[in-house]
Amino acid sequence: MLMTLVGIYSLYVLISIYVSVMQIGYINQIKRKTPVLLTAADFLKAGNYAVAKEKLSIVNVFVDYFVFIAWIGFGIKILHAEFIGSNEAFMNVAIVMSFVVINSIISLPFSYYEKFVLDEAFGFNKSTLAQWVKDTLISFVMTLLLGSLIAWGIYEIIANFALWWLWSFIFIFVVVIMINMLYPTFRAMFFDKLTPLEDEELDAEIKRLMQETGFQSSGVFVSDASKRDGRLNAYFGGFGKSKRVVLFDTLIEKLSTKELLAVLGHELGHFAHGDVFKNIAMVGGMLFVMFAVFGNLPDSLYLELGLAKEPYLIMILLMLFMPVLGFVMMPLMGILSRKNEYAADKMGSELGGPAGEIELANALQKLVEENKSFPLSHPLYIFFHYTHPPVIERLKELGVDIGYVEKSGTEGKCEIDF
Repeated sequence: MLMTLVGIYSLYVLISIYVSVMQIGYINQIKRKTPVLLTAADFLKAGNYAVAKEKLSIVNVFVDYFVFIAWIGFGIKILHAEFIGSNEAFMNVAIVMSFVVINSIISLPFSYYEKFVLDEAFGFNKSTLAQWVKDTLISFVMTLLLGSLIAWGIYEIIANFALWWLWSFIFIFVVVIMINMLYPTFRAMFFDKLTPLEDEELDAEIKRLMQETGFQSSGVFVSDASKRDGRLNAYFGGFGKSKRVVLFDTLIEKLSTKELLAVLGHELGHFAHGDVFKNIAMVGGMLFVMFAVFGNLPDSLYLELGLAKEPYLIMILLMLFMPVLGFVMMPLMGILSRKNEYAADKMGSELGGPAGEIELANALQKLVEENKSFPLSHPLYIFFHYTHPPVIERLKELGVDIGYVEKSGTEGKCEIDF
């Protein structure tokens, strides 16, 4: 059974790398051809950035694979030996959190390289080293505290319930929902400074859109995101009375009022269509499958690992194989998500008034220009990675034909959350 799981993980690595190699080859071939949505210089720059990111991703996948083999081969045994003899609950939580901390430390060089080498070279990074260290430490402490509570909760469930995998799924699913509810509050407390939107006219227009769709919010806020990154974005966060509309200051600076309203209309389209709940249901389905599979693994697996079937080992195996399950389920989730995006675009253009389609199309093109997103991708890459439709296809749905006809790569994306 152990070799089967290692084989599955190895296959995931090979497919992941193959998809990235195809993407790199495709972009390298097309980045010097006729530019799409960008000037020739920006088109080449965006292509170089996309290739550099993908190369970093391949290195990351290789490192993760070697780390996975190390954990399976000897790493988990070393952690077990370090904490054996301790109080049972403490031992399980300590081993799990040691696993999380070590993996976090291994990922730090990649985070640093992406921020201060890649993003710096292409003009995206606005953060200082001190700011990055502060953010990293805050994230680390929050992960340690919240992770310990979650690990302890799952330990108690495994130790006390025969059908532990089902109750653990319910517990984690509730935690995911709570995190989504509290995310805007925590982000405002520890990372971004949020201030109420001062533009009274824009604030009134946004509230009018929210009223039309029945969206109730605790307010419209502006995030000082430009202190970390030059890219444009916006998000709606939370549930119930905790919902907030948060606009990046970069977004307000670069988009006109009508374009901004079209973008928010798109987001309100997601709300009106219940896409938030659909996404939560999809995440819930993925978690259910994960817990169902790892809750019913044969005991022979643990014998092959040379360890007893302890709660900490089950939790570590779940975390080790989570990327594999996510990669397998991403195509299905991507298909559903892209369909939702088209519907949200349609509603966003309708909420924008008579010229709503034009304003949303203009906003999409500006976001591609400002974020220097390479607008074309290999079809295989889209299948495995895209949650949003290709930007060219979105523009076509909005009635904007940019005249691009090459069918080998008419797929493109705008790397934004809306």
